[in-house]
Amino acid sequence: MVITAQQDIDGAEAAAQCVTTTHLRLVEYLQVGRTLAQVDRFVAETLSSLDCRSAFLRYRMKGHPPFSSHACLSLNDCIVHGTHDMTDKPLAPGDILSVDIGVIHHGWIGDAAWTYAIGEATDEALQLMACGRESLRRGIASVKAGRPLVEWAQTLQPYVEEDCGYFLVRGLGGHGYGRTLHGPPFLSNVTPRHPSEWPDAWETFKPGMLLAVEPMIALGSGEIISDGKAWPIYTADGSLSVHYEADILVTENGARDLTDGMNQLPDIVK
Repeated sequence: MVITAQQDIDGAEAAAQCVTTTHLRLVEYLQVGRTLAQVDRFVAETLSSLDCRSAFLRYRMKGHPPFSSHACLSLNDCIVHGTHDMTDKPLAPGDILSVDIGVIHHGWIGDAAWTYAIGEATDEALQLMACGRESLRRGIASVKAGRPLVEWAQTLQPYVEEDCGYFLVRGLGGHGYGRTLHGPPFLSNVTPRHPSEWPDAWETFKPGMLLAVEPMIALGSGEIISDGKAWPIYTADGSLSVHYEADILVTENGARDLTDGMNQLPDIVK
């Protein structure tokens, strides 16, 4: 979706800020001993208090049942699309939880994710998280109106895979959004190995374009698996993963991060 009217920009920004506020409140709630069901309930109550509702709950995609949770809660080797009922085990010290929150606020979508370590984190986990945060920052800084979308991947991939030694997940990526949760263009985090892998690659960033940009990074493999028709997607080798996502508005002067308040979120929640 491309927007130019100020009232539309204000609407998109307000929805994005609802996501940011929910993450800021969630930081005070997350702790060892909480269950994913409790976390999901907290997100639902927070969204209601902000005059929002979940953009994910009962979301449908071909071949999948309706999504069962208010937020995507992806634990450890779960990369994305984790649900509140995938485990009833309480969060333990050292768990890594990626929380993706999507909202509908006055007809506009907000959609952003952050990864949290519960109580404590290994050096390995902290380094992976730092790579995820920095890759998102570098990617957003690289966005320029008129330049091809593939430059996003050309910025992220050398940093993540060569400098940091981790793996960007193939087959998943960012997307356009606005008054609907998902729309064109697809924004891969890796360069295509053949044209059909990313047909949008040589389209250009356009002023007014709304994009949810989201590096997904794994410790040991960029390959993924899922359980049949279930939603959660895991690293194929069971290694740790992180997920960071921001909402951006492309302008003539680069990208404006509508969820920039999330950059102050902590790595470890107590």
